Amino acid sequence: MTDAATQYGGALYSLCKDEGLVPEVLSQLETLQGIFESEPNFLVLLGTPSVPKAERCRILDEVLGEKVHPYLLNFMKILTEKGYVKQFAGCCRVFRQCYNEDHGILCVTAVTAAPLSDALRQKLLEKLSSVTGKTIDLSCKIDSSCLGGVRLDFDGKQVDGTLRRRLEDLRNILKNTVL
Repeated sequence: MTDAATQYGGALYSLCKDEGLVPEVLSQLETLQGIFESEPNFLVLLGTPSVPKAERCRILDEVLGEKVHPYLLNFMKILTEKGYVKQFAGCCRVFRQCYNEDHGILCVTAVTAAPLSDALRQKLLEKLSSVTGKTIDLSCKIDSSCLGGVRLDFDGKQVDGTLRRRLEDLRNILKNTVL
């Protein structure tokens, strides 16, 4: 994440928090992010230096106008004018991270070789919640190279309890054993 995304996303969150607008703006940010992912050329247009800044801001007014909160519209204009519109996704991540920190939410990705059953998913949620004391936002990914077990990714950390990792550990022990 860039410094610009951290600075601008954090500033938007702080403003919205002070005004009690976080849920509304978060929802609109996530909707916009989905739209921009499906129509990436719109962000390219907003970042094109050959189109005058005033014209790019006019486009934002026409497209977003009454559909988003004025703070979000002005935020998009600032990103466009400063040349940081390509940092929009990073700003959204920072906004979400600030929200999660304030609300005690921990995003965890569980990587398994096969899909987790609903019962196992629920058990994992309960265990993680009791260990961390936080509300868990769990997403699951399938990676057949795990062979079995589960790897948890959160806050830039990994807890690797996969069969593949255990086999690698065993291989290293055997490789370093003197006979």
